[in-house]
Amino acid sequence: MAKTTQLTLTLQSKPGVLAKVCRTLADAGVNITALSAAETAGRGKIRLVVSDAARAKDALKAAKYRPGEEQALVLTLDDRPGAMAQIAEKLAQAKVNVKSAYATTVAGSGRCTVILTVPNADKAQALLGA
Repeated sequence: MAKTTQLTLTLQSKPGVLAKVCRTLADAGVNITALSAAETAGRGKIRLVVSDAARAKDALKAAKYRPGEEQALVLTLDDRPGAMAQIAEKLAQAKVNVKSAYATTVAGSGRCTVILTVPNADKAQALLGA
């Protein structure tokens, strides 16, 4: 498990917004390694893990976006029933709130990558044994 910087953007939810953000990063030579985009009441919250957070922030600011950042944990879990439940239960027992979580698997790999944001990444990392 590693800590990483996750960038956040709160933007209007409409066609083309995500495309423009992704194009801004692509043109800056920044690779997106994880992405979550959710909508609430016409606003979109985009969370990104990228290959170069500093370059991404500069590019986004130059494009008139206002990126925030937060610490996130990158977990690699076995791709099996209950793997995420064990993590969530450990955090819940220690009263660690999960602000966001998103995950992906690669078919046939047996592994799952999970991005978690919590109020105290150091505490969660220690709790989860990494």
